[in-house]
Amino acid sequence: MPKRVDHEERRAEIAEALVRVAGRRGLHGVGMRDVAAEAGVSLRLVQYYFQTKEKLLLYGLEHLAAGFGARTAARVRAAGDDPGPRAVIEALLLESLPTDEESRTFHLVYTSYAVLSVTDEALAAQPFIANPDAAEDALASLLRQAQEARLIAADIDTRTEAIGLLALSAGLGTSILVGQRSPESAVAVLRHHLDRIFRDGEIRSDAGAQSGTGDPRFA
Repeated sequence: MPKRVDHEERRAEIAEALVRVAGRRGLHGVGMRDVAAEAGVSLRLVQYYFQTKEKLLLYGLEHLAAGFGARTAARVRAAGDDPGPRAVIEALLLESLPTDEESRTFHLVYTSYAVLSVTDEALAAQPFIANPDAAEDALASLLRQAQEARLIAADIDTRTEAIGLLALSAGLGTSILVGQRSPESAVAVLRHHLDRIFRDGEIRSDAGAQSGTGDPRFA
């Protein structure tokens, strides 16, 4: 009997080939023929699964995001059974920095797609991200948890801090890619900002406890 084809597995293999080629050349220089050669399949097969380059790129981005999610989850698990909001936030932000080959490829391809989606009409017609606020919502929720646990100050605007941390992470990632700073220095900057947010809450909480009346911002 002929071997049964797992179509999702085959699509994933083609998406992996796209990511590898894009990681070497940049997304703008990738064609369907290049991806077919990298995957070791025919151009016709790639066209069968994706029809157009734009659909292939979109699927590749979704595949890349799924891999990012899996690596982030693994980083959170490595932090322990009950890591707390600070550790989870740090895992999310550190995984998005290009500190190794996998994360470098993720950052490079993701950023390339963002730029292309602004200037390419065919890409712009497709959703760049299914839920563009997902990361922001997740960080804001974790910061609210920290606030409820009195790990950060009650007067901190969690949404604004989430936006700022994501923007900081993205900027640091680009600075690593272009050789402006090392991964180690970028990680140090990111942790410095997290220390500021969380240490500030601890200091205010301690001060309130010592006064006997409590800090009204935690009321």
